[in-house]
Amino acid sequence: MPLTPEVLTAQGEVVAWLGGLDVSFAPDEEPWFTIDGVESIQQIGSDGSGGAVVLLPSQNVLYVSSEGRAGVIADNFEAFIQLVVARPYWLDILKFSVGGDLQEMRRAADALEATLDDEDDVNEAREEIRMRLNLPGADDPVGALYEAVAASDAIVRATDGSPFTTLFNRFSIDNNPMLRDAAA
Repeated sequence: MPLTPEVLTAQGEVVAWLGGLDVSFAPDEEPWFTIDGVESIQQIGSDGSGGAVVLLPSQNVLYVSSEGRAGVIADNFEAFIQLVVARPYWLDILKFSVGGDLQEMRRAADALEATLDDEDDVNEAREEIRMRLNLPGADDPVGALYEAVAASDAIVRATDGSPFTTLFNRFSIDNNPMLRDAAA
């Protein structure tokens, strides 16, 4: 059976484990953005920073940040869950992508993994989620994230009509002493 939001939310323990990885499956009541060409927005979740996770009619998963950035982050819902499980700090990978450089994203992922404060808890959550959902591990979650964001053509707009920008940000881990040291 393919993994869908409905299948996932029926598994309360898995939803709780994912909550520990900063994903909630309780959508906002009113969308605070629009998506060109999409009549009815299917928000399937959110994160702790106020961002929204949306399942598009194409089945791609779109992330809309509360800071005016948006883009497709996964080809489908299962790929999104694989990404969250493998790289729960996926949003930080995009933050430190130097404008969408795959090698920098890989460096950021390695540095972020090395700095996990609760590595044992995260690894336990990863194992539990994969086991309970019979979820295969992602082959290259950073590469898949890069490809999805780079190919994203969804146009998201704020309520005033202004378009959101790409999820790729301009920062480098070299600008962050903690991450720079972890990458060394």
